[in-house]
Amino acid sequence: MAHTIAGFAADALNSLSASQVEFLQRLPKAELHAHLNGSIPLPVLRELAYEFLAENISNPAHDVALPDLVRTGVEQLQRGVVLGEIHQFFALFPAIYALTSTPDALRRAAHAVLGHFLSCSDGYPQAAYLELRTTPRETPSMNRLRYLEVVLDEVEKYPREQAALIVSLDRRMSPAVSMECVEHAIYLKKGGRRVVGIDLCGDPKAGNMDEFAQQFRTAKEAGLGITLHIAETEDCPAAETLQLLSYEPDRLGHATFLDEAAKKIVHTKEMCIEICLSSNLLCKTVPTLDDHHIRYYLGHDHPIVVCTDDILPFRNSLLGEYALLMAEPPLGLGLTEPEVEKIARMGMGCRFGQ
Repeated sequence: MAHTIAGFAADALNSLSASQVEFLQRLPKAELHAHLNGSIPLPVLRELAYEFLAENISNPAHDVALPDLVRTGVEQLQRGVVLGEIHQFFALFPAIYALTSTPDALRRAAHAVLGHFLSCSDGYPQAAYLELRTTPRETPSMNRLRYLEVVLDEVEKYPREQAALIVSLDRRMSPAVSMECVEHAIYLKKGGRRVVGIDLCGDPKAGNMDEFAQQFRTAKEAGLGITLHIAETEDCPAAETLQLLSYEPDRLGHATFLDEAAKKIVHTKEMCIEICLSSNLLCKTVPTLDDHHIRYYLGHDHPIVVCTDDILPFRNSLLGEYALLMAEPPLGLGLTEPEVEKIARMGMGCRFGQ
């Protein structure tokens, strides 16, 4: 189903010549930071919302507030999201979660997201390789293991060299629930299912990071890759950042506000930075593209991968994110084709599922 882009990515893409766009389309690109529930194409979300509302409005057994929550959330996403700061972003998701709370709805959502990234549009896929990430949720219709199995059934319709799954832990999870998720990931991996990594995500103000040490240790011992959302806002304590780095992640999500001590560790360990340009601009964690921390990492020849984060609220695409690299300032960074090609190669080299 069609996904329309807007905003920074669209402006950058529209500024490129036809030959530049074709160059970006042909480039093998890895999408390593895409959240399932934040990447559902809007037409599919509308379908799920229509069915949900038809079933729930007249059903007295359901939460009477849910239909209004879903209706308001979908309307906001259709209008386009305007955020004052990053923490408003997390308020969008209860409505989406309500729509993907059954195995069938989750399957359809996963199918659509994978199709968006990996099916050919105009002869080219958005990504040559996708590591889709999602937080397993327990609902009245499925437990967390079943949640992961439903998503994996869709992921594994694509060849191994095209798609894999990262299991996300939410910072608000209790130690018991987060360990349960890790154990499910290990169980599935040992069973030959295509789980390649563990992620830490969620509201950066939430949670006690002391409670995740054993989870990441267990995951690493089982051969799973580790990626952590880290230093997303100026409010993130430096001590917490150093604590997360002590868990020896392979990749870092955003890493917008690393201090010098943290940067030294990141450089020494060559931890790949998952860069989400539109996300950072729209969540206002960076004021302008020219101020973005991608410039620091490019200047230090440090491994990065350019990603979309959440195409549903941000109205972006992987092609659009790469257009932000190539478009002339102020619409983009003005990088050359060889520079952009090098970034794409770095991203492909930072896959967990190699």
